[in-house]
Amino acid sequence: MPNTVSSRPVQKTSLERSGIMRIIQVLVSVSLIGVLLFLSAGRLDWLWGWLFLAGWLILLLASAFVMRKSPDLINERGRRAENIKGWDKVLMAVYSLLLFTAPVVAGLDAVRFEWSAVPLTLHVIGGVLFIPAMIMPLWAMSANAYLATMVRIQDDRGHQVVTTGPYRYVRHPMYVGTIFFGSSIPLFLGSWWTFVPCGLIVVIFIIRTALEDKTLREELPGYAKYAQRVRYRLLPGVW
Repeated sequence: MPNTVSSRPVQKTSLERSGIMRIIQVLVSVSLIGVLLFLSAGRLDWLWGWLFLAGWLILLLASAFVMRKSPDLINERGRRAENIKGWDKVLMAVYSLLLFTAPVVAGLDAVRFEWSAVPLTLHVIGGVLFIPAMIMPLWAMSANAYLATMVRIQDDRGHQVVTTGPYRYVRHPMYVGTIFFGSSIPLFLGSWWTFVPCGLIVVIFIIRTALEDKTLREELPGYAKYAQRVRYRLLPGVW
């Protein structure tokens, strides 16, 4: 959950079972995506596939570095809370399905059957788009101690509005990175058909932004005032 600096920092704790499970979950997910990518391709000598996984590995290592002093945030991101919004459970279930579908489509399209022909220039553009896809989540994580994976008001953690870092410019910077990520994958991997699952991912996060923003306005004290000052949810000057 990308919003919600606060004058009262979250109390630091040690890494708990939920945090350990979150780390394992992320590592297993990325490994599974790599397996799906090359199984669908039917070969291992796919340069763009390896570069894609290398970029994701860099993102994971950078995330670990940023969050190394925030075990409480890692614990929160792995916690199964009771007050998660029902609509978010549905959106994230569909997102997970699409996330694991994208590498299958990319491998089949770009390598095994070669349905797509993407010029080198567009591969490079995909790589360029991957840069903000990495920077925005890291920037958001460094500023937001309440950056949960699911939408909920974290009363148990003293949830407050975050106004520093990227939150000075847009209200949901984490989702900006996700949208860049979804847009970069098809180009970087060289698969036009991968725009289908990745495009749906972008749509899901635009919907999630709207619903989450409404939730925060109604339930998080101070957020409505913050939204008046920081007018845009995702794209300055547009929305």
